[in-house]
Amino acid sequence: MPELPEVEALAEFLREEAVGRTVTRVDAVAINALKTFQPPITDLAGRTIAAVGRYGKFLDLTMRAQGNTQENAQENAEGAGDLHLIVHLARAGWLRWSTSLADKPPRPGKGPLAVRVHLGDGVGFDLTEAGTQKRLATYVVTDPALVPGVSRLGPDPLADEFTEQALADVLKAAGRAQLKGILTDQARIAGIGNAYSDEILHAARMSPFKPANGLSESETGALYAAIRSVLTDAAVRARGLAAKDLKSEKKTNLAVHGRTGQACPVCGDTVREVSFADSSLQYCPTCQTGGKPLADRRLSRLLK
Repeated sequence: MPELPEVEALAEFLREEAVGRTVTRVDAVAINALKTFQPPITDLAGRTIAAVGRYGKFLDLTMRAQGNTQENAQENAEGAGDLHLIVHLARAGWLRWSTSLADKPPRPGKGPLAVRVHLGDGVGFDLTEAGTQKRLATYVVTDPALVPGVSRLGPDPLADEFTEQALADVLKAAGRAQLKGILTDQARIAGIGNAYSDEILHAARMSPFKPANGLSESETGALYAAIRSVLTDAAVRARGLAAKDLKSEKKTNLAVHGRTGQACPVCGDTVREVSFADSSLQYCPTCQTGGKPLADRRLSRLLK
C-alpha cells in the first residue's frame, strides 16, 4: 500500500512532470473507482494542472480552468473555479506515468486500469489497481474537504505542527488502544499504514500491542523520534525517483515489514508475524517484546 513517503514522492514527481499541462481527455474505465459524480470526471478536460498536493495518503491535483488565475479562481461563479482530482490508491493501487499513451479509448473490463488521464502528445498517467478487491477511489470536488476521508484526517506526522506534545495528546486521547492501531488510524495520525507502522514500532523498540496509556514520557519521546526518522528517511530515499521505481525502493529498505522468517537487521533474531483476517504485522521479539513471541491469533483459532 502506498503510504505517506510514496504518496509525497508521487506528488513531487507530478509537480515536475504534470503541473502546467492541460488535460485533453479523461477515460473512466472502472466506474466503481469514481466516488463522486457531480461534477463529472470528464469536466477535467480542458483544465490545466495548477498544483499537486497531499493529504495523508490522498493525492490532490488542482485543475484550473483556462484563463483562470490564482486570484480570480475563487471569485468566479460556481463551477468555473478550481476543481480537485483527489486520488486514494488504497492497498493495491498505483499511478503509472507514460509518454506513449494510446489515443484509442481503453475498453472497460476486468483489468487493472481504472482511470486514464491524457495530457496531450501521448503524455499522461494511468490509475491502476491490482487484485480483486477494488478500493482505489477518485473524487472530483470543488474543495478537498468535501471528501470524507480527507476531512476526518488527523495531523500530518511530518508537519511542523506535529510536535512531541501533539503525539502525547493523541496517545492520551486513545486510552488503552494499542500502538499499532493508533499509528494506522488515519483519524488520529494521517499517512501511516501497515508497513511503516511496523517499521516505526521496530525503531522505537515497542510491542505493537502496547497500550497508549502505558507509555512513559521517555517512551513517548522515543516513539515520536521513530515516527519522524522513519518517515523522513523514507521520504528522502523516495525523492526524485520515477513513479515506477517507488515500490521497489520501499520494499528494499524495510527492516521487519514483509520479512517474516528473516533475520532482524539490528539483533539477528528471526522476524515474526501476527496474522489477521485480511492483513498481518511483523516484528522482532528481541527488539520489541523482550524476546517473547506474540500469539498469532489466526493460528491459535485453527489449533482449537
